Amino acid sequence: MKRLRRPVRLPIDPYVVLLLGTVGLAALFPARGTAADVSAGASTAAIALLFFLYGARLSTREALDGLRHWRLHVTVLACTFLVFPVLGLAARGLVPVLLTHPLYQGLLFLTLVPSTVQSSIAFTSIARGNVPAAICAGSFSSLVGIVVTPLLAAVLLGGSGGGPSADSLVKIVLQLLVPFLAGQVLRRWIGGFVTRHKKVLGYVDRGSILLVVYTAFSEGVVQGIWHRVSPLRLGGLLVVEAVLLAVMLLLTWYGAKALRFGREDRITIQFAGSKKSLAAGLPMAGVLFGAHASLAVLPLMLFHQMQLMVCAVIARRRAQDPASERGPAASEDASANPSPVDAGPRSG
Repeated sequence: MKRLRRPVRLPIDPYVVLLLGTVGLAALFPARGTAADVSAGASTAAIALLFFLYGARLSTREALDGLRHWRLHVTVLACTFLVFPVLGLAARGLVPVLLTHPLYQGLLFLTLVPSTVQSSIAFTSIARGNVPAAICAGSFSSLVGIVVTPLLAAVLLGGSGGGPSADSLVKIVLQLLVPFLAGQVLRRWIGGFVTRHKKVLGYVDRGSILLVVYTAFSEGVVQGIWHRVSPLRLGGLLVVEAVLLAVMLLLTWYGAKALRFGREDRITIQFAGSKKSLAAGLPMAGVLFGAHASLAVLPLMLFHQMQLMVCAVIARRRAQDPASERGPAASEDASANPSPVDAGPRSG
């Protein structure tokens, strides 16, 4: 009898629901006056803590060990910080037909953000790809993005109203880079504590990002910038993002094939090279854009959920590829583990 395939369940990330709830809270009860000052100060401290923990978690030794697969990592970095931005610049021609200028700024910023870590690993595992390479690729992208994303934003968005400035770069250094380096320096003493309490500190991460979102959207509501966005413009943004994601998924898959990567590496390149990190992008946008951050992060929030849903379908279909396409190692793994990872990816 022919085995029936289980229907593919599209993941609705609970954290995205929390983010949307935070946006709604900011719309109904925005922080004003003294409350806004307190919220902004707490947001700044939360961002610094967030990147301190990033630095404390990242194993420098594991990252250096991953350099042996340098061709794959260079390919992922090129997709993330070269191909994506080029496509973002090309989308400038859609203003003002499909996108307003502020929404285009947010779209371009989205193309500059580093790749995800957790969800790239989860999808690579489900599709039976090169998981160790996915771990290193995500770590490299996050590490490079702390420096490269603000620099690219300063070059490509510096001349736009509300875009990054020299002051923003100083803030990036003080709020992101310095805490990250401090976490790296102190890792030998606190790394064990961070690892043992990974789950609890994960709530700190997510709570910090929710605070950043609330602060950014509160400022946007108080300044009335949401009156500039119509449902038609949001629909246009979704169409543009869907095309952007489709182009990157095709380029990473067939481009990796043209570069003669094996199937497992192609899976890693596709998932790590076509995705953008909400966790890294939101704090950076809060620092770079200030009061304009609410519109700047909207495209990233929408793209994040879209990439989760589309990549979930692709990952499960890759897991169902014939054993002959997966290769001997993957076939043995499939025999030992007949069902793929069922846990949905976390925000990354």
